[in-house]
Amino acid sequence: MARDGWSMVIPLGVVMVVCLVLMRWSESPLLVPLAGVSGLGSVMMGLFFRDPERTIPEGDGLILSAADGKVVAIQELDDEPFVGGRAVQISVFLSLLNVHVNRMPLPGIVRSRQYIKGRFLLAHKRTASQQNEQIVLGVESPYGRVVVKQIVGFLARRIVCRVQEGQSVQAGERIGLIRFGSRVDVIVPIHATITARVGMTVRGGETILGVLR
Repeated sequence: MARDGWSMVIPLGVVMVVCLVLMRWSESPLLVPLAGVSGLGSVMMGLFFRDPERTIPEGDGLILSAADGKVVAIQELDDEPFVGGRAVQISVFLSLLNVHVNRMPLPGIVRSRQYIKGRFLLAHKRTASQQNEQIVLGVESPYGRVVVKQIVGFLARRIVCRVQEGQSVQAGERIGLIRFGSRVDVIVPIHATITARVGMTVRGGETILGVLR
């Protein structure tokens, strides 16, 4: 489980245990439902913050998915400043049931890290990429410059990004997570060969979205 989840799982678990202990001496009707709700909440938080190991594919220029979820958009951009011209954006929507740990799509060095304040639109909408609150990473890889966007959704209210400007990163490396439903965009140069398709289910750090030569 991702370490961010312990701050939620442990308190809920403690409440459940305390309620179960108090039930030995008290017949309060509130203890049973409170124990049930807190226990269920602890399990749900544990599932949400799960962080399974992944088998990272090996190969030159492989573009890996940065998140688990469904590809909701693949679109060309006329100009992406960090990439330096035309680019392709691949957007993955994460539901509440998906693993929410985000991973790096390509190896390289983080050249920029920018927090952009914004709205909390539904993450599957195309406008979320421009209007929602997000953290934008610009990564200079051996195969070209790429951008990774961690974008909040309607329920998501916090982005955790653990990489800093100047940091060296590996393909498939964990970079952070977004709490409770969100979206992650990967933007690559226009000449990249994209193999992903809209509607495709992907796994962060494991599914190949394309190749960048």
